[in-house]
Amino acid sequence: MCKVVSIFHVLIVRTLTLKYMSDKELQNEKEKEVTENQPIEQPAEATSTEAVEAVEETSNEPISEEKEIPQEEKEENPPTPEATVEEEKTEEETKQAEEEEEEEKIASSDDGEEEEEIASSDDDEEEEEALEEEEAVDYHALNKEELIAAFQKLLKEGNVQNIKNSVEEIKTEFSAKFSEELEQKKEEFLAEGGNIIDFHYTTPLKKQFNSLYFDYKEKRNNYYQNLKRDLQANYKKREELIEELKGLLNAEENINTTYKHFKDIQERWHTAGPIPRDKYNTVWNTYRHHVENFYDFLHLNREFRDLDFKHNLEQKLKLIGRAEELAQETDLSKAFRELQMLHKMWKEDIGPVAKEYREDVWDKFSAATKVIHEKRQEYLKDQESKFEENFTLKNDIVTKIEEVAQATSANHKAWQQSIKEVQKLRDAYFEVGKVPRAKAKEIWNTFKEATRNFNREKNSFYKNQKKEQYTNLEKKLELIKIAEENKDSEDFDVVTPLMKKIQSDWKSIGHVPRKESDKIWKQFKDACNHYFNRVHAERNEANKEEMGHYEAKEALLNSLDNLELSGDHETDLTLIKGKISEWKSIGRVPFNKRNIERKFNKALDGLFGKLNLGKQEAEMIRFENKLSSLASQEDTRKLQNEEFFISKKINEVQQEIRQLENNLGFFQNVKGDNPLVKDVHKNIDRQKEQLAIWKTKLQKIRSLRKQQ
Repeated sequence: MCKVVSIFHVLIVRTLTLKYMSDKELQNEKEKEVTENQPIEQPAEATSTEAVEAVEETSNEPISEEKEIPQEEKEENPPTPEATVEEEKTEEETKQAEEEEEEEKIASSDDGEEEEEIASSDDDEEEEEALEEEEAVDYHALNKEELIAAFQKLLKEGNVQNIKNSVEEIKTEFSAKFSEELEQKKEEFLAEGGNIIDFHYTTPLKKQFNSLYFDYKEKRNNYYQNLKRDLQANYKKREELIEELKGLLNAEENINTTYKHFKDIQERWHTAGPIPRDKYNTVWNTYRHHVENFYDFLHLNREFRDLDFKHNLEQKLKLIGRAEELAQETDLSKAFRELQMLHKMWKEDIGPVAKEYREDVWDKFSAATKVIHEKRQEYLKDQESKFEENFTLKNDIVTKIEEVAQATSANHKAWQQSIKEVQKLRDAYFEVGKVPRAKAKEIWNTFKEATRNFNREKNSFYKNQKKEQYTNLEKKLELIKIAEENKDSEDFDVVTPLMKKIQSDWKSIGHVPRKESDKIWKQFKDACNHYFNRVHAERNEANKEEMGHYEAKEALLNSLDNLELSGDHETDLTLIKGKISEWKSIGRVPFNKRNIERKFNKALDGLFGKLNLGKQEAEMIRFENKLSSLASQEDTRKLQNEEFFISKKINEVQQEIRQLENNLGFFQNVKGDNPLVKDVHKNIDRQKEQLAIWKTKLQKIRSLRKQQ
């Protein structure tokens, strides 16, 4: 009995000593034990001092880096001049006031004090990886409507604490695009004679974006306010549980009641919820220390202690079994995530086991853990090699985008081709796959900068094009003025060439601003059509006479089919020439009926073939008829073109004759009856005969042109 009392006395003294130790001493006391029971790789939230320090460093950063109202928003709402007299607001003033209120709303969300970002002890690497994936979206390629749709989707589907980077990038891109639009509208406003003081511009899209951004800031602030409140409440709850646990050592109750109280505290501890990450290690170590104190206290009642040890051993053996099963899992990412969970359960949810089993169960758990870690390290090593290849591929794509931007010529066609080429490169970039995490941000920023530089160059080109378009607009307005001044002229011979010229000039001037294009084209077309409708109406009267000529020529052509030759050469030749003269005397036919001339010449060829005329004579008769047809068309260009063609043929024939005569020089020692020599002489004779015909034709056409 005395021995039992002595043991009890020693335990009480030790317990009280531990209870009143300073925190620093307590930490030193348990440091070794904590280290011994530490998993090989603990969850990041439980062991990473660097993560805690990083949170502490970043927790004071504001949620938004932009503290000033964007420049374009300041320009949209210039300060109102002094107003000392209250006047009734017009509808326009009311609308502007609403727009200004909307702008102030979005500006206040940037300038106002924001809730600091709080790190929870439940945060893990998966959220960070999800954030990295979420950032890799090329918002620069989206237009304003698509940016708003992407923003709405983020607010609806994403966690507000994880979308900050994407939202800020969307905001940057939207502001840049709106600023560009704003600048364009300002230029147009000034080009139309407006005063910069009166300029004001906004759009429903801008107001919609401002509203979305304000909602995002409210949700984000509310989230961190609630998170901060919840984490602090959980922290306070856990501190209270520790105090309650410490009090068990002095509880004046039987051991059964005390043990039930202890199990209740454990249950409430497991469901207490996350606390601020920077307080996690201290709180957990303190809790664990007092749990061990309680187990020492249970020496007074081995039944409860052994029962708890047995339960803990069973639970840890289950974790070991599951860890060994995970070693066979093919999905290493899934296995590693579950292993992290097992370690957390081992540390937080399950108490100690009897000393004789502690080393053995820990060695088994560590061995299973090691297998998974080694497989994962091998997998990551292999993945890292592939990721390095992907990094090289993406770097090459970025270089090509930069080269395209530098090499594009300053014309619309070249830029359109480059836009298609860069789009293909962008698609290829996103198809490549992941890169090493350490280089992901670097290559992503490089890619974004390359595409932005390309777009800056493209926008700069088209901005200059717009300036040219306004110059082109002035030129086309001048042509419209000429067309409208001459559309009612009666001097068709003078004005018709003028109207054709300004139509040609219109085509060569180039593009004008799209909003003016249809309007000025209609104005110009109406003036030209008005004039040429009058010309065509005038010509319709002449066309009636030409249709009579056509009918007469058609009748004459049909008569040639039944023409019978007498067989006398001179008589038949005189008859045919008479038909030709009759044909010429009829006059011009409508333009769309001129094919009848070709039919007449074909009929003449058939008649000449029956007469057995000499080649030169038949050729000249046909040529004279052709000249007559060309002259009747009153188109000097066709006669000029015919003369040019004949002159060219004369030069070609003369050159051929010279070549053949030069070739004869190679046959000086060959007899004249040699077949080759005879062929050359025959060819020269044919060419000279043809040359004579061409020269005769040239004389005829020149004589005809002098008469005109």
